[in-house]
Amino acid sequence: MGSGTRSIAEHRAAALARVGPVDVVEVRLDDPAATGLTLAADVVAAAPVPAFDHAAMDGYAVRLADLPADGTTVELAVLGDVRPGTVPEVPEVCEHGAAGTTAGEGVRGRRGAVRIMTGAPLPAGYDAVVPVERTSTGRFVAGGPTTERAVTLARQPRDHVRRAGGDLQTGTLIAKAGTRLGPGLLATAAAAGVVVVTARRRPRVAVMSTGSELADLGTTAPGAVPDSNSVMLAALARAWGADVVRTGAVPDAAEALRTALDAASGPPGPRSPTDAAAPHAVDLIVTSGGVSAGASDVVREVLAGSDAHDVDVATVAMRPGKPQALATWHGVPWIAVPGNPVSAFVSFVLYAAPAIRRLAGEPAGSPPHDEVAAAAGWSSPAGVEQVLPVTLGPDGAVPAATDGHHLSALPHADALVVVPADVTAVRPGDHLAVIRLPEPR
Repeated sequence: MGSGTRSIAEHRAAALARVGPVDVVEVRLDDPAATGLTLAADVVAAAPVPAFDHAAMDGYAVRLADLPADGTTVELAVLGDVRPGTVPEVPEVCEHGAAGTTAGEGVRGRRGAVRIMTGAPLPAGYDAVVPVERTSTGRFVAGGPTTERAVTLARQPRDHVRRAGGDLQTGTLIAKAGTRLGPGLLATAAAAGVVVVTARRRPRVAVMSTGSELADLGTTAPGAVPDSNSVMLAALARAWGADVVRTGAVPDAAEALRTALDAASGPPGPRSPTDAAAPHAVDLIVTSGGVSAGASDVVREVLAGSDAHDVDVATVAMRPGKPQALATWHGVPWIAVPGNPVSAFVSFVLYAAPAIRRLAGEPAGSPPHDEVAAAAGWSSPAGVEQVLPVTLGPDGAVPAATDGHHLSALPHADALVVVPADVTAVRPGDHLAVIRLPEPR
C-alpha cells in the first residue's frame, strides 16, 4: 500500500496511469447516442460540400456574358423557374454562347434569365445569380406566379453562387481522432456524405458514497444525512460524458462495501447499440468517504484486504481534499475521494474527470484551464494548493474566494480556482489557474 505526500499533478498522474481508452464502436451520425462520443479515427469528407453549384440568394440565374461589364441594366426574358430539390428544366446554354434546347424547347441563341431560389442547383451554362431585390421584380411573393415574362437587371460585384466543393473537397480532413462529436461536427460530416464514424463508446462509471449516516433523499430519521454525494458524483460523471451507475449510500461495513464493489465490477448487463463488448459492468468506480484515518473509515479497511490491488493511499498537498486513494477492484480502476461534499466535488474534477476523458479517448493531461486575474485578494494556506469553487465575474475575473468547505459555494460555481502551494496571499490582479466546469447534461 503506497503512502506519502504528493502534489495534485502527481496524484492525477497516478490516477491516469490506471486507465486507458475504452472499446471502439461504429456509430451512425443520426444515432442520438453519437453525440458526445470521441472519434477513434480521423473523419474525411466522402463527398464535396456543396455537392453542386447552387444559388446563394433568391433571384435570377444569368450568364455574365449576357450582362454588360460596365453595370448597364438590360432586360432579359425569364426562361424558367428552379426550386431547391429539383433538376433544372430550362434551356441549357452552349459553350459558344447560344442557348441549347431541352425537351419541349425550340429556342436557339436566346438570351435569358432563370428564376432561382436559394439552394437550388444552377442550370448548366449559367454562371451567376442576381438577387431579386436588385432587379425590376423587387421581391418574390409566396404563392404568386412562378415566372415573370421579363426582368430588368445588371451585373453585380459578386456572383452569389456557392460552388461545388467550395467548402470541402472529397477527401478533406474534417476532424482528427480524439475530437468529441458535437453538433457542428455531426452536421459537417453528414453534409460531406459521411454516414458511419469510428468512435470510443461512452465510458461507464459507478459512483457510490460511504457512511452509515447517509440516507435516501427525504429521510428524516434522527442523525440521518441526505446522500447528496452520490447524486453530485453521478451528475459530475454525466457532465463529463459518462454513462453512470449510481449505487447510492453504502453503510460503514466492510462486507457491504465489498458487495457494492463486486456488483459494480461484475459482468456487464444489456448494452446499447453504441456499446462494444467489455469484461466489466463499468470502466471506473468512484467512491466518496472513508479514506481518512477515522474508526469508521470503511474504504481504508477494504483497501487493506486481499480483493483490492494496486492500492495507493496518499496525502495530497491540497485543501480541501487531502486524503485520497487509488486501487483496482477485480480489474476495474477505483478512485476514492473524501466524503466532505466540497472535497469530493473538487477531487472528482481533478482526478476522476481526467480519467473519464482518457477512457473516452480524449487527451487527458491536466484539465483544460485558463489564466484569470483575481478581482480581490484572500489568504491561502502555506504549503498546499488551495482549490476553491468560484463563480467568475462578468469580466471573467475571479471574485474573492469563500470558505472552501461550504456546500453553498457549489450551486452557482462555474470554475475551480487553484492557488499554488507557495502562495500565501492572493492579491488583486494576480493571475491564477481556473478549471472551467462543464455545463450539465
